[in-house]
Amino acid sequence: MSTDTRADEAASATTDNEVGPDDGILAVESLRKEFGGLVAVDDLSFAVQEEEILGFIGPNGAGKSTTFNCVTGTYPPTDGTVWYKGEEVTGTPPHEMVKRGMARTFQSFAPLEDRSVLKNVALSMMDDKLVTMDGLLGEFHDEARAICERVGLGDRLYQTPAELPHAGMLRLELGRALGTDPDLLLVDEPFAGLSGPEVESVSDLLLELRDEGMTLVVVDHNMRGLLQLIDRAIVINFGSLLAEGSPDEITDNPEVQEAYLGGGLE
Repeated sequence: MSTDTRADEAASATTDNEVGPDDGILAVESLRKEFGGLVAVDDLSFAVQEEEILGFIGPNGAGKSTTFNCVTGTYPPTDGTVWYKGEEVTGTPPHEMVKRGMARTFQSFAPLEDRSVLKNVALSMMDDKLVTMDGLLGEFHDEARAICERVGLGDRLYQTPAELPHAGMLRLELGRALGTDPDLLLVDEPFAGLSGPEVESVSDLLLELRDEGMTLVVVDHNMRGLLQLIDRAIVINFGSLLAEGSPDEITDNPEVQEAYLGGGLE
């Protein structure tokens, strides 16, 4: 499917906030999340097309992480509906969403600090199996090693997470997510703290995953890197949809410029 076709389908799906289960691999209708008297997500509707990279954009406090948490089942929505692969999954627990083929990365890393990079990735692959760590590594060794090499950790297989630089921890987080064999991957801040060449390297990996059939939703504050990566963007502000469109349309949108950078989005 071409980038233009994905963008056209997505734009059609979210017209007038009318989103249904057949509008994308992930479809969210009228999502609302309240914390006491605070409305963090407010009547948000959008759809994600198969094999696209969707940028999920907004200023700090806009509701991006809360939306991720509602979609993946970490938070039960106050209202609204979430469909994944045509089935309603509103409020389904995260471990069940992983089994259905949805995974995410986190800004706050939580690997097993006393296990190697290789064993951390192998552990993400075990699902509900009851095996020893030695048995786990024996069963998944080759596949876990391949994932480590793919995310750029092939030379750090036997190091512990504490021995990794920040960029290495980001790569380990990606590796652990890929270990669950997802069809849809929600990626939270993959460029945070990375140098220009590192951003390019991670972007190349995400593009490869998309070209192999994976769908990705990416949040990041490195706007230059993000807009060069994505097929389409959704912009939220104060928990509500502000704009959506191609990277060029988002860059040129004065409302987005004002909300995101006080008048200058570059």
